[in-house]
Amino acid sequence: MIFRIGSSLRVFGATLLLTLNSLLHIAPLLVIALLKAVLRFGPVRVACDRWLMAIVASWIDVNSWMMDHLTSLRIEVEGLPEPMPDGHFLMLSNHQSWVDIPVLQKVFNRRLPMLRFFLKSQLIWVPLLGLAWWALDFPFMKRYTREQIERKPELAGRDIEATRKACEKFSRIPATVGNFVEGTRFTREKHAKQDSPYRHLLKPRAGGTAFVLEAMGETLDQLIDVTIVYPQGRGELTDLFADRIPEVRVAVRVLPIPPEFKGRNYRQDADFREQFQTWLNAFWVEKDQKIEQMLHPRRDKDT
Repeated sequence: MIFRIGSSLRVFGATLLLTLNSLLHIAPLLVIALLKAVLRFGPVRVACDRWLMAIVASWIDVNSWMMDHLTSLRIEVEGLPEPMPDGHFLMLSNHQSWVDIPVLQKVFNRRLPMLRFFLKSQLIWVPLLGLAWWALDFPFMKRYTREQIERKPELAGRDIEATRKACEKFSRIPATVGNFVEGTRFTREKHAKQDSPYRHLLKPRAGGTAFVLEAMGETLDQLIDVTIVYPQGRGELTDLFADRIPEVRVAVRVLPIPPEFKGRNYRQDADFREQFQTWLNAFWVEKDQKIEQMLHPRRDKDT
């Protein structure tokens, strides 16, 4: 009972501090975003982008400080690159938990350009954060069922157009485009429902990554491959601030983007579609093996 009360108080205190930190940073962020929208002069927009990035970096710094001081979470990082704050990068990662996002922000803040993820359209209604994501040009994507697309074929192109517009904005400023390739968080139930051929992963979704390569291919500098695991079990944000997640391991690789993938049309080029899916499936096999190694490092050394 004492542990439960302690956990509840810990989560309540962390939620309060996170909310206050968000309010303090979102208020100036929205002002600058509106200024940028109204004053469309080149130098003004460049200055606004710099201010926005500075605010976001500060916001993440404070959140990371809270993770360090309100939890005992250990983050082990393998292969962390030298700072590259001015490039354009595509980050591909597996997705275990909502905790992945603050962990990745903490690991890469001020080391890579700000991470921007493709978000489900419903997330724009998240209090405070939805407004911030909108102000920072995060693309919101609607997912349509096969039945909806069959009834209205024009729906199939809407997410593609949203991706194209977002990538046009990202190409003008330093950016890291993050993509959780599975499209959703991993659970054993989803794994079984998919009949996934991978031990630790859901099936990868090729379309989103291919559309980014089509829209930004010539602008992108490198691929950031991220693998994230929770050796003692994953949890959600409440578990993080209740101090129930002791460790997370993150492996990073910086890879060249295959030049033959840049600028190709995934929808209309059947040869490219097959080639890219084959590459991504092989990439996912490697990631599955990497997760097994990260979860059982001693076993790997023994063999």
